Amino acid sequence: MAYRSLAVAAVAVSCLLPSIVQAAAQQPAQRAGSTEVAARPYTRTEAMVPVRDGVKLHLVIVRPEGSETSGEPLPILMSRTPYGARGSSEGVNGSKPELAQSGYIFVYADIRGKYGSEGQFVMNRPLLHVPGNRTDPKLVDESSDTYDTVEWMLKNLPNNNGRVGVLGVSYPGFLAMMAGLDHHPSVKAISPQAPMTDIWMGDDFFHNGAFRQTYGYDYVLQLERAKDDQRVSYNGDTYEYFLKQGNFANAAADAKMTELPTAKRFLAEPEYSPFWKAMAVQTHLQKPEVPTLETGGWWDQEDMWGTQAEYAALHAHEDSSDPKHKVYLALGPWNHGGWGSSSNKLGAIDFGQPTGVEYRKTIEAPFFELHLKDKKGFDLEDTASFRTGSNQWQHYAQWPPKVGFKPAKLYLGENNTLGFSAPKASYMAKYVSDPSNPIPYRERPIQSTYGDKSTWRTWLVSDQRFVTSRKDQASFTSPALDRDTTVTGDIVADIFAATSGTDGDWVVKLIDVYPDDAPGGMGGYQLMIVDEIFRGRYRKSFEKPEAIKAGEVQEYKWSLHGADHTFLKGHKMMVQVQSTWFPLYDRNPQTFVPNIMSAPLSSYKPATITVYATPKYPSHLDVLRPDADVTVEARTGSSEPVSGSN
Repeated sequence: MAYRSLAVAAVAVSCLLPSIVQAAAQQPAQRAGSTEVAARPYTRTEAMVPVRDGVKLHLVIVRPEGSETSGEPLPILMSRTPYGARGSSEGVNGSKPELAQSGYIFVYADIRGKYGSEGQFVMNRPLLHVPGNRTDPKLVDESSDTYDTVEWMLKNLPNNNGRVGVLGVSYPGFLAMMAGLDHHPSVKAISPQAPMTDIWMGDDFFHNGAFRQTYGYDYVLQLERAKDDQRVSYNGDTYEYFLKQGNFANAAADAKMTELPTAKRFLAEPEYSPFWKAMAVQTHLQKPEVPTLETGGWWDQEDMWGTQAEYAALHAHEDSSDPKHKVYLALGPWNHGGWGSSSNKLGAIDFGQPTGVEYRKTIEAPFFELHLKDKKGFDLEDTASFRTGSNQWQHYAQWPPKVGFKPAKLYLGENNTLGFSAPKASYMAKYVSDPSNPIPYRERPIQSTYGDKSTWRTWLVSDQRFVTSRKDQASFTSPALDRDTTVTGDIVADIFAATSGTDGDWVVKLIDVYPDDAPGGMGGYQLMIVDEIFRGRYRKSFEKPEAIKAGEVQEYKWSLHGADHTFLKGHKMMVQVQSTWFPLYDRNPQTFVPNIMSAPLSSYKPATITVYATPKYPSHLDVLRPDADVTVEARTGSSEPVSGSN
């Protein structure tokens, strides 16, 4: 079957875990880890809500039986979605057993233009109205639609207590954040979880200018072809398909998607244009208007960037003494929406405890109970972080943490070594990057993003040994660690490199290499801890790409995202550098062209890459290390490539 063949899922449950029901609609109602919670019966109704421009939006209301006319007034907990509003007694009890037991009016809303709602769908609809001015009925956006929906619910849902909370994962996470901008006074708490925040800078469609080809292809077809969301499904290998197509323009034409709104922008505006900037959320964030709980996973394959970017923007302006204007952060060992799971594992990695259950019981549920019901029990100061490796929860006064940590540099070294000591000798690692044979981002065959048997959801924790054996990358490895070694915070790559081409991509990964005798079948496993790509043409400006001067050493510096990880004694640390990550990211021709989306096939040429590890050009990763690690290293005077304690 050709890749362009498309299948519609019989039940279009969101690929992005869009709402608090949809994530668990097919799971048992009793789902609270080792302690079972009896299901509370709920009833379901539907409504059409008129908003300011006359469009009607579809709602599904799920509330405890009998709560319309008796019992204490209940708060409203809403999730808005482009994936089809659903809800049931089984769904709320299965996805949020603690909140379901306590009692809420759960509301699920189709955004305009999707499923049961009227109007036109616009991907990540930008903020249009001027905050504080709601007089123009034509200036509609997700903030105004939320405001009007809340206003209707307060007047039409009987026996509500006048308080509303909004939460959601991914696209609904973006919508939750929009509910906190120029918010309705009755919105008392929001939780944007893995929110789509800036889809050019670091979320779904681009990362530092590199186009997420397969994801953009699949997702735009899914959301923009029809009023429902139609999954892309096929039987082939996307690696072969996109290699055959040559560039994205050819693939888009083959799928007949060139007139879809977002695909048109992909093709015409691959740089950070005003169009993409207008969709970005973080630029609108100032002092938190309502208590905000940001939630994200270390191995989120779709929206890792947004959680930490929104927290950073809000935290910079918050009033930490006022809980009404406070932002909180929870980061754990999860993939996209994985905090909804009750498993101990992600892929092959076992964390020894159901971290999602802990999060829901001790953070998420108490957060809403406090702000919507005045119930005590939420005691998070600022940040909860699950430290992987040692597999323990940590609480910090802010993220990245400052107290108890010091900056450190993890240097690429001579003979492909790795350590915390700056290089004393001049060393250069070289490899040839060939666009005709790009490195796959996961083991082949590579299925469509949400196709049958796809490994998309766990690819960030997949064993990287299939890459390390290749010649078109450079790996720098420490000796086996003589003690536990922790790195924390925003991990930043600072790489000095040259290319024989005039453009190129840089992929850097920090990897935990397990010892050969690791238990549980994990011997030799190579686990990515952080990783990210940077498109070289944007080294000076994301708005105006420039060619790279062939053979000239350039500095490339970009974030690999946050981590809180302990490399255990006996493990090794590895930093891997490569120049392709296909077909998730489109191939860079390695010859500068005005627009890579339509690059001529003749422009794709091999390039020799040189990575520098010298006193003049000290390629390294910037990390934070616990004070105890640094103190022990200084006291011992160790000259080993890596030393530390935790």
